Amino acid sequence: MLKTILTLAMAAAIAPTPAADRVADRVVRKDWKVRGGAGRLGVREVRPAGPARGRPVLLLHGARVPGIASFDLPVPGGSLAADLARRGHRVFIVDARGYGASDRPAALDEPPSANPPAVTGEQVVSDLGSVVDRLRATTRHDRVDVVGWATGGHWAAWYASEHPDRVEHLVVYNSLYGAIDGHPVLGRGSDYEDPARPGRFDDARHGAYRLSTGPGLLGGWDSSIPVEDESEWRDPRVAAAYVEHAMASEPTSADREPPSFRAPTGAMKDSFHLATGRRLWHAGTITARTLVLRGERDFWSREGDVTTLVADLGRARDVRSVTLAGATHFAHLDRAGHGRDRWLDEVSRRLHGPVTTAARAAGPAAAATGA
Repeated sequence: MLKTILTLAMAAAIAPTPAADRVADRVVRKDWKVRGGAGRLGVREVRPAGPARGRPVLLLHGARVPGIASFDLPVPGGSLAADLARRGHRVFIVDARGYGASDRPAALDEPPSANPPAVTGEQVVSDLGSVVDRLRATTRHDRVDVVGWATGGHWAAWYASEHPDRVEHLVVYNSLYGAIDGHPVLGRGSDYEDPARPGRFDDARHGAYRLSTGPGLLGGWDSSIPVEDESEWRDPRVAAAYVEHAMASEPTSADREPPSFRAPTGAMKDSFHLATGRRLWHAGTITARTLVLRGERDFWSREGDVTTLVADLGRARDVRSVTLAGATHFAHLDRAGHGRDRWLDEVSRRLHGPVTTAARAAGPAAAATGA
């Protein structure tokens, strides 16, 4: 039944619609590369057809599905990047190394068991710095705004904690922070714990990367929707496009049966550490104006992640914490009345808020290209 629904929905998602065409006409997209510490990083720019305003806005994906599938699906209600661009922002969707359009470490071309978890948080934060440096060099702004979903929020805040002078606004959305021990699916007693070494991630079992199938992407989303007819809560075209673009992000997905894509396991090792009470960075050094968002029905972050993060943001110029009532982990991809509209309103207000650092006096922004 799920396969039939998914097949029909994917056909609807792929077919062009007048609404989708009108949306596409109001934004401009450009895919480019920037050199990171271990290869080239894929970045998609989504900007208004007319003049953009404000600082560059970076969108960071989570532990499994890369940037375009997370933030720029070509169906109505599927592109946060386009929605933000239509509100005047110049948006940059960043793929971490090993994901999407970014170069993949050599460990991803070997059997998973041949290497330890690939792509650590430290590496992603370093690569994020390469993208920020490029944007600072090619726009009129010394600071950027960074929005991260789930593990992307962990990476975004980690970067902001190490480079407080380069982030103006920070949005941490459905993310772990690590100040509390205990998690229903990620922490102690889970499949990620080494049975011979309690409290340690099982490197040998999980290896460098994991494989995900299309239907496997929807399980957690399906189970968190509290109505029998999921189409009332989530547009089937959005779900189908999410699966389609996640699978398309992997050049070898069709080489396996069933088709599957690779995602580095380093993010899961980091998440296990955060779920067992280990901070990998400290929010006390962040100075950005910070918005912490959490869906009430989120299965990834915990209420304690929000309260401890907010408590530690003592140096932030402004902090706002919002619980999206009834919303799931995928609020930005659910229908408007189930968290998406509130998400956009909260983030847009934050990004349009006051700033403390004026933009540099410079000529027209140069096009961002990569070596």
